[in-house]
Amino acid sequence: MFDNAIRPDSAPLRARDLGVPFDGEPGPLNAITDVPGLEVGMTTIVRDEPEVARTGVTAILPRGRERAGEPCAAGIAVLNGNGELTGRSWIEESGQFQAPIAITNSHAVGAVHRGVDAWMAEHHPRSAAAWMLPVVGETWDGYLNSINADIVRPEHATTALDGARSGAVPEGNVGGGTGMNCYGFKGGTGTSSRIVRSGDASWTVGVLMQANFGSRSELRIAGRPLGRESQAPNPMEESGWFAEEAGAGLAARGGAGSVIVVVATDAPLLPDQCRALARRVPLGLARTGTTGSHFSGDIFLAFSTANAGGLGSRMTDGGGGALETVTHVPWGAIDELFRAVVEATEEAVVNALVAAETTIGRKGHVSHALPHAELRAAFGSRTA
Repeated sequence: MFDNAIRPDSAPLRARDLGVPFDGEPGPLNAITDVPGLEVGMTTIVRDEPEVARTGVTAILPRGRERAGEPCAAGIAVLNGNGELTGRSWIEESGQFQAPIAITNSHAVGAVHRGVDAWMAEHHPRSAAAWMLPVVGETWDGYLNSINADIVRPEHATTALDGARSGAVPEGNVGGGTGMNCYGFKGGTGTSSRIVRSGDASWTVGVLMQANFGSRSELRIAGRPLGRESQAPNPMEESGWFAEEAGAGLAARGGAGSVIVVVATDAPLLPDQCRALARRVPLGLARTGTTGSHFSGDIFLAFSTANAGGLGSRMTDGGGGALETVTHVPWGAIDELFRAVVEATEEAVVNALVAAETTIGRKGHVSHALPHAELRAAFGSRTA
């Protein structure tokens, strides 16, 4: 089954609907698509034959489909490196990237990378003719998904890119987050945003993540230790499934998994300032309890869609006279952007958990959703 959906007509429950309090002012959609021009698309793959598939692809077009080859200032930060994000070397070298972003499962990075290349060659041939270094991140969905079955193909990435649009972003069991688990519950895709005001100016900071990290005992929501208090079963950490499959003496590690977080803003930033925003992501994750497992790949990308037309988008012959001018937020005025990243990251985690639904995957493995009743009891729901 394919789901390329950005479904503005749907209104699933989110963390705020269950009474969870958060700091800061969210954007109109409380999603990464509050950043003007940014588009998100997803391909969700759910089937039981010929192999069990619970996986997919999430695609982000920072400037939309028509401007997909234009560079954005960018920076990377890593909390724990047991994971993959392609294109990092060029971002670290030049402080920018010029291609779509995609997120999928750990063993599908190559297929998605090839799909992004093919999509750019079709839709932006001049950019693709120069060189392409797509940004593709991954987290591991092998508990629910047949991760070695070569399920995700290049065309799944192109379908996600073709379906990218603005508007509300689906969360939970969708796109690359379809088979993911978080804090011993069903996890997946989550998003949130914040409005930052500075004098007469205002900017948006949006976060989208693929949440697949943390152990049940760690989870805290608005300071409450709801992981330890939850009555939901926790077979991923407690059933011994990993020892049965991988051999005696081995056990699934609580906290293993990974998280890819993409931070977008329309605030004009330098590459080092984007890197500074990416470094604030772990502070938002820590508010939800994680201590950063050795077996988790926690990698973060932050970028700015401002300064369109700058950042080396024109090739020159290397001679003199080719100068560019960009604007940026003063370093002394950047703290509110840092705050926005932390607040939106925290909320995106909880949104992913609230949206996710109990899932049965390969070999009958079950990942249970975070019970909404437990959140209502803890915080008082605003919905019936």
